[in-house]
Amino acid sequence: MTANQSEAPWPALRRAARTVVVVDVVESVRLMEQDEDDTICRWQLFVGEVVTRLLPSSGGRLVKSLGDGLMLEFESVPSAIQCALAMQQAIQPHNQERPPAQWMCLRIGAHVADVVVDRHDIYGTGVNLAARLSTLAGPDEIVVSAEVRDQLISGIDADVEDLGACHFKHLALPVRSYRLAPASLQAPRNAHHRVVPSPRDLLPTLAIVPLTMTAPAGELAGVGEIVADAVTAALSRSADINVVSRLSAAAFSEKRLALADAGRYLGADLVLSGSCVSVGGRLRLYTELAETTSGQVVWAETFVVQIDEVLAGHSEELDAAIHGMSAAIASRALQRTVTQAWPNLRTYELLLAAVTLMHRCSVGDFQRAHELLENLIERAPRQAVLYAWMAQWHVLRVNQGWAEDRSDDALRALDYSRRAIDLDNECSLAFTVDGSVHVSLLKRLDIAEQRYERALQVNPNDALAWLLKGTLHAFRGEGGLALEGAQRALKLTPLHPARYYYESLAATAALSAGRYGDAVELAQASLRLNKSHTSTLRALIIAQVQLGQTEAARKGMSALRQLEPHLTVRSYLERSPCAGYATGEIWASSLQLAGLPAGQ
Repeated sequence: MTANQSEAPWPALRRAARTVVVVDVVESVRLMEQDEDDTICRWQLFVGEVVTRLLPSSGGRLVKSLGDGLMLEFESVPSAIQCALAMQQAIQPHNQERPPAQWMCLRIGAHVADVVVDRHDIYGTGVNLAARLSTLAGPDEIVVSAEVRDQLISGIDADVEDLGACHFKHLALPVRSYRLAPASLQAPRNAHHRVVPSPRDLLPTLAIVPLTMTAPAGELAGVGEIVADAVTAALSRSADINVVSRLSAAAFSEKRLALADAGRYLGADLVLSGSCVSVGGRLRLYTELAETTSGQVVWAETFVVQIDEVLAGHSEELDAAIHGMSAAIASRALQRTVTQAWPNLRTYELLLAAVTLMHRCSVGDFQRAHELLENLIERAPRQAVLYAWMAQWHVLRVNQGWAEDRSDDALRALDYSRRAIDLDNECSLAFTVDGSVHVSLLKRLDIAEQRYERALQVNPNDALAWLLKGTLHAFRGEGGLALEGAQRALKLTPLHPARYYYESLAATAALSAGRYGDAVELAQASLRLNKSHTSTLRALIIAQVQLGQTEAARKGMSALRQLEPHLTVRSYLERSPCAGYATGEIWASSLQLAGLPAGQ
């Protein structure tokens, strides 16, 4: 046998990121001197429990046993800390019925770094630092590096105590170190308590966690975060949902937490989660939206998207899924108002339902919205947003032609909008709706413009303020400014449950700019979502007349008069803010050419 044949091949070396955990028994020499057999027996039983129970459940590997200590490696930091905390618990039964002087206590250090790995051992400065950190720990303590702490959620993975910059022998620079304890799992408290809650406190809060890859995806390992970013950015533009910041929700990536825990910690009512797998240049996404309190799935969808489109930030399939999710949230709120008694409903669910019903343009649904708003005001009489929506309800009733006494609705709407502003002069919706009252019911466009400007000072992303401000300019015939406001509003509301309303008023803005083709397109898109909105039909008819599409305009007029049989040119001008402007003359004559009676 040659020398080469007698020598076993040396294990292949590779470099990998690992969390190294070093476990040491405190005062092991003293324990051995007191009772060697008992100490060895207890240690063997403990190591056996670590190898057979704790390591398999946390995905760790025993690298070596050091006689009075262990060296372990893990691919995941949270899993490593979970195992370290479990070891501190597992050693306790082996100290029962013994005096404190005979207790076997562990001190544990952990660090994550690139190390050299073979099938027998791990090597490198990261291993040495983990060992040094264990010497800083006291009995029953765990001390970790900043690199480990950065991958933990304080209060979820563990409670964290900053030890500052610690000096170690033979290390030139100090090491920022942290002591860990079992997690208290308590939701963070708000730093300040608002005497008057924010209007957005009434809305559902959604947390979107990164989707997990179900199979190795190489360079696509971060695609779950990209998808979550896209969904977060889209839903954050919705006026009807609060979205937890991505940095907050991302902390729950790869965590196995109950929905209730995630909801409690993030303050979320709903959590979107899921997984994705790469299939030949495409991603198959499995997503579900669940309530944190009940665990009930509100919405679930499986769909396929092109990887390059997701990376570029433009995916029609993803946009469609986001729209479905947004609609499901509103639908869930509406469903609960039918199946549950009001006292048992969350306030935001009633509000979502009221706003949804208000925009259905059905007399029964519209009245139901009024009842819901009245109930909400009884529950929360100091919420400005509720009075604002009640004012808008009266505006919509007049605009839809359902008001029996227009002047009475105007007075009621003005009273509600003023009360909203009095309650909260930082509520952008209150100023927006007050502007709407002054435009639609009082025809004071000068005051309305001031209200819209104030609303946008409070909240530059108030989509409704942009929309109604654009409509005000449309009534005046200021087409460029009208289109600017409408386009800004449409950009902010890609997923709005009342999207038809935004497209309808955007059509009015296009009319004022003389862009009749765009007006037809916007009005038709609006009518696909809500065929009963009379304002949309009027905008469509006017645009068709201006384009010479008389037959189509007369067909539209027939549908309009079925919905609003008492409408005449005169009554239209009496209630329309465009009366007195050139737009009023053009639009009224267009309606008359399409077959609307002049009236008396």
